Amino acid sequence: MNNHAPIYLTREDYAKLRLLLKLAPRSKPNGAYQKLHAELDRAAIVDVSALPSQSVTMGSRVTFEDRATGEIEQYTLVFPEQADVDQNRLSVLAPIGTALLGYSEGDEVHWDTPGGRRHILIREVTQPAAVADPVLAGAQFG
Repeated sequence: MNNHAPIYLTREDYAKLRLLLKLAPRSKPNGAYQKLHAELDRAAIVDVSALPSQSVTMGSRVTFEDRATGEIEQYTLVFPEQADVDQNRLSVLAPIGTALLGYSEGDEVHWDTPGGRRHILIREVTQPAAVADPVLAGAQFG
């Protein structure tokens, strides 16, 4: 469904997203989980220090343009329990959330959504502090 450019995930994001899929209810198939599973299967898993600059990770703030309408949107990519549209926090299980994961600034992504196929251009990615600073990424908190 996406273009064929490689996507990159940090080891930590990959592990957390795999756990999310593992804990998903098995009683009913869910297309969002299946799409995320497919994206994880094709991702290149890297250490934070090897992550291509301006890649979309969990916690990234992403500004993107709908190529058909010119509309510009900005969201922070989060886990489902943190999603809040009023706060511009987009679940990784939302169609656009899954589509953005692992791509980088300047990438154009094509993705099917309930409203039809979308063509989006990632204009800007702001990393969360832990990814932006590899020293923080290795720190243990809590």
